[in-house]
Amino acid sequence: MAYDGIITYGIVRELQAKLTLGKIEKIYQPTNEDIILLIHTKSGNLRLLASSGSQSARVCLTDGRYVNPQAPPNFCMLLRKHLSGGRVTEIRQKASERIIEMDIEAQTELGFTVSRRLIFEIMGKHSNIVLVALDTGKILDSIKRISIDVNRYRQLLPGVIYRYPPEQDKVPFTEAPEVFDGLFADQPQLRHDPRMLLGKIGGISPAVARELAGSADPGHRLAAILSSIGDGTAVPRVYLDDEHHPREFHLTELSEYDGLETLTFDSLSACVEYYFSHRAESNVIRQKSVPLERTVRAALDKALLKRQRLAEDLLKAENSEKYRLYGELLTANLHQVQAGAGEVTVISYYDGQPVTIPLSEKLSPARNAQNYFKRYSKAKTAVHEKAGQLEETDTDIRYLESVLQHLETARTEESLDQIREELIEAGYVRYRERGGYKRKTVKPQPLTYTLSGGQKLLVGRNNKENDWLTMKYAGKTDLWFHTKDIPGSHVILPMEAGKTASDLAPALIYEAAAVAAWHSKARDSENVPVDFVPVRYVKKPTGAKPGMVIFTHNTTVYVTPKLPQDR
Repeated sequence: MAYDGIITYGIVRELQAKLTLGKIEKIYQPTNEDIILLIHTKSGNLRLLASSGSQSARVCLTDGRYVNPQAPPNFCMLLRKHLSGGRVTEIRQKASERIIEMDIEAQTELGFTVSRRLIFEIMGKHSNIVLVALDTGKILDSIKRISIDVNRYRQLLPGVIYRYPPEQDKVPFTEAPEVFDGLFADQPQLRHDPRMLLGKIGGISPAVARELAGSADPGHRLAAILSSIGDGTAVPRVYLDDEHHPREFHLTELSEYDGLETLTFDSLSACVEYYFSHRAESNVIRQKSVPLERTVRAALDKALLKRQRLAEDLLKAENSEKYRLYGELLTANLHQVQAGAGEVTVISYYDGQPVTIPLSEKLSPARNAQNYFKRYSKAKTAVHEKAGQLEETDTDIRYLESVLQHLETARTEESLDQIREELIEAGYVRYRERGGYKRKTVKPQPLTYTLSGGQKLLVGRNNKENDWLTMKYAGKTDLWFHTKDIPGSHVILPMEAGKTASDLAPALIYEAAAVAAWHSKARDSENVPVDFVPVRYVKKPTGAKPGMVIFTHNTTVYVTPKLPQDR
């Protein structure tokens, strides 16, 4: 994470240009660690987000929408009391530290003008947001109260004089280019050691230290970075990994991430917010999906074990003809069976071969024959019942495998909420109104792709959305795609009136099929079979689980999974 002193430097310059003399209209606290200030400026209303989260500490402008609690927290009420209607007079960075100070002039209830300072400390797990009275230097409150039991040097409590974090014996990055040669005069080779750069220059992150160390002239490279920020030519960027998750961000190019997908932004705030919101979203999704995945896997393991036992029982039941034969031969040869015998050997009148029949010594020959007929009758009944149970279990397994596939590809909390709702309705997850998941109706929003020919392609994100997309949204002539016998999403290619699949270019069919293969369990495979058919031939059996359909008149193509933007 690169929210270092240089990023703080860039953010402060951006906020100075946009928020100075702005009026604080509203204050919100959506979580225990975040606050949002709605500030009216000459260019319109802007939303300033400040987070003190250990993994998401940042200050930036945001366009995001956050859900606020019904009752505002105490710190939010305090900020509203002291800052509502106040005007931002100055924004600055404390030396080269990750500390931003915002001075605000506001009026008390009696109409007196007072000065307050809102201090944002962006320091990992020690991040905080503190409100200080400028006339006394005392803390009015902080979003995280730090007592003497936690920190003997520095307490953040109401009424305590505010103290800055202890300074480090480093040269601020803003001054480092001018004195860079002197820092390593004794050992010039150490200027290319990232650890030495971190130890001597304040406000740079490990990623920037590695970037400087890898350059021919680290001092000149640092000066160029600061110059680009000063003249507005710096380009904020986010580096994405192979899964399109944010890996790193900064105001300058980081050569160690060459080769990764890079997103550039017009403003540093947009860059910072994209990085943290998508990274936080990934973490939240991962945390929320774990219990759901555990529940589904447990149900799937149970279903697989049930199928194994049913298959074994069915195999035994199908091998029951010998019981009928034993019963018939015993009945025809009762006179040859001695009472109390453990077995008897008789000649089969079907093929003339001897057959040895086990007997219960406690039962008469006639009762032994009756028992074999009963076992045969039970076995024939079991074949019908076990076959039906096995078919139901196979359906459950296919459904649970499809849910797992959708959990693995879920990218938003909304998608997970829909999957949870689906599992509640299916009876796999218990609904708990208090202290747990709150049920809500979510409008289907299938994924949309644009094919090379300009056609839109719609993809369901979960089984309930698959049902809606196929059975309610799609037209009868639209084409439906799905991987053959592999869990995946329903994919719909809308067709123009009067057009059929034969009117489409084969390349377009393969392109749509490749998307269907991508949104399936076979994403990492090659030569994946995909069925496609007009929607009119897709039916949903009565009582079928979400996403489960049957279809006819299908055509199968084999493709390599790929999304349109990868072409």
